[in-house]
Amino acid sequence: MVAADTSVLIPYFNGEKSDDLKVLDYALELSKLVLPPIVITEILRSPKATPLLIYNLSSLPKLKIKKDYWFRAAENGRLLLEKGLKAALADTLIAQSCIDHDVQLITRDGDFRHFAKYCGLKIYK
Repeated sequence: MVAADTSVLIPYFNGEKSDDLKVLDYALELSKLVLPPIVITEILRSPKATPLLIYNLSSLPKLKIKKDYWFRAAENGRLLLEKGLKAALADTLIAQSCIDHDVQLITRDGDFRHFAKYCGLKIYK
C-alpha cells in the first residue's frame, strides 16, 4: 500500500504525465493506493472540484483514523515546530495517517521531509 498527497493527486487527475505520477497509475492498477482523509478534504473543498473528481476520490480506499490519532499528530507537529521547522496542520495530519498505518507517502511537497527525518514518515522514492 502507498498513500498519495494532494501535491501529486491534483496533477494526476488533471492529466499530467510524469515519471512520479506513473507510480500512481501502478498503485491504482494494483488496488494499492489509499488516501489520508485530509487529502480528500483538501481536494474537494476547491470550487474546481468536478463531479468526476468527487466520484474518483470517493471510490478509493481511505486510511482510518486510529485511536489517539489527534494526540500523536499534535505531538509530532509540536516536535517539528520546537525545532523551528515547518509543520502545517494539513501536512501534520497527512503524515500522521501514513505513520499510523505504516504506509509510504507519494508526494511532491518537500515539507514532508521533516516528518520523515524526525517522526517516522516513510516517503516513496
